[in-house]
Amino acid sequence: MDLLTLKTWSSHDILSTVEEGLAIKDHPERYAEMLQGKTLAMLFQKTSTRTRVSFEVGMHRLGGQAVFLDWSTTNFGLADLSDEAQVLSRYADVIMARMLRHDDLLQLTSGSEVPVINGCCDRYHPCQALGDLLTILEVRGKLEGAHVVYVGVRNNVCNSLIEACTKAGVRITAVTPEVNGPAEDKELIARAKATGLFEETLDLEAAVADADFVYTDTWIDMEFFNNPKFEDEKNRRVKVFLPYQINTDLLTKTKALVMHCLPAHKGYEITGDVMASDRCIAVDQAENRMHIQKAILMRMVGPERVK
Repeated sequence: MDLLTLKTWSSHDILSTVEEGLAIKDHPERYAEMLQGKTLAMLFQKTSTRTRVSFEVGMHRLGGQAVFLDWSTTNFGLADLSDEAQVLSRYADVIMARMLRHDDLLQLTSGSEVPVINGCCDRYHPCQALGDLLTILEVRGKLEGAHVVYVGVRNNVCNSLIEACTKAGVRITAVTPEVNGPAEDKELIARAKATGLFEETLDLEAAVADADFVYTDTWIDMEFFNNPKFEDEKNRRVKVFLPYQINTDLLTKTKALVMHCLPAHKGYEITGDVMASDRCIAVDQAENRMHIQKAILMRMVGPERVK
């Protein structure tokens, strides 16, 4: 079983993983040796803070070990990707890859003989979305009936959040004036709309009026934010998206809690005072990434799932 996108995961797969993540968080001692003797290989083509630390620490706390591989210090960029993945899978029980392109992730998976986890690519971020559901469950006590409003550019995070929410009984509204080109997935959007749990609008105030959670993400991909070659596009996006900023004025129009997958660019998609407010639960989300990574690893190679 791989986790490349939540499109291939059933509602049961998603809900049981989220519930196990909460159980692991509440009773970590019960899982302390569950993955003893198992090895997680972590391959990073993209930079990372939360993904690396949450997986590495999570694997150690389950009794296993994690091996960090920086793409630039390996031969993955020089050799056939599927060949390198096949070799890596002979050393590890599970691979987590954080890739720039989804197509590269698929090629890597085609060569792997062990489960592969998508730690983020340009189309999907399934681990983030599962962690988000864990946070919503923890805050509300249940997922069904919650209303999440995602605001900003429709990107990899948004795609996976839509898929996760609609399969978990969570209503989600997307306020997304533009779509990141690589993240375009018409099939995902069409299927989400068919559930009756997903809608799109550009009326931000109307969308958040009955929201339980308002969620935003960077308007510019992290690898481009400080890139001088991307400066013109960055300035264009700021003009387009500034009316959709999460700020204190918007929060007067809703009782929703604020979510962000981090890192945040304060003064852009969200203001510093909102980030510092009691309404913002972004740090709780970040913590829950570790607990959901544990649950994902348990599902991949835990004692009841050993092939």
